[in-house]
Amino acid sequence: MHIPKGSTAEMELVTFRQALAAANTPSEQYDIETWLYAPNFYSEYRYILGTRGENPLICIGINPSTARPDDLDNTLKSVERIALGNGFDSFIMFNVYAQRATDPDAMEQTCNLLLHRENMEAFRYVLSISHAPAVWAAWGTIIEKRAYLPECLKDMLRIGEEKGAKWYCAGKVSKKGHPHHPLYLRKDEKLKPFDVGAYLAAL
Repeated sequence: MHIPKGSTAEMELVTFRQALAAANTPSEQYDIETWLYAPNFYSEYRYILGTRGENPLICIGINPSTARPDDLDNTLKSVERIALGNGFDSFIMFNVYAQRATDPDAMEQTCNLLLHRENMEAFRYVLSISHAPAVWAAWGTIIEKRAYLPECLKDMLRIGEEKGAKWYCAGKVSKKGHPHHPLYLRKDEKLKPFDVGAYLAAL
């Protein structure tokens, strides 16, 4: 479990560029040739967790879990299976908001704009890894937990349009149109196109 200790606005944040530089520095904790982890230490927030490759599937959740390199939770194990099963050589777990909280109800009530800005820098980076970035919408109904989450997602849609990203979902969408969470998907589940712009307009 991870319950936030307080507002991220009260913390001195590591910028994404600082976190990326550290993630590319050899570590005694994990193999940096295999893992991309930024920041490269356990904290109240996380920008990126994934495996390294030239054609990653970028999975989008709402906020980070307790997962870390060599210690994936069941959601991340499912993400990896779906990525490899759909022909990708790696996966990246990214989140609409970077604050770590096992219980989404514990997320901060107000968006930390500085944390969001750095998270968007991280999103630009992960989209730049491949020539045709594939983004898997996988946040379920949790996006309803905070009013600022759809606004953060709108920024991601805009950045994705700039980078030529294609959006996908897996499994059935909810009655409200929310894309399915990675848990409880079949191992052989195939991705299908997802119109994130229409989805946001209907929220």
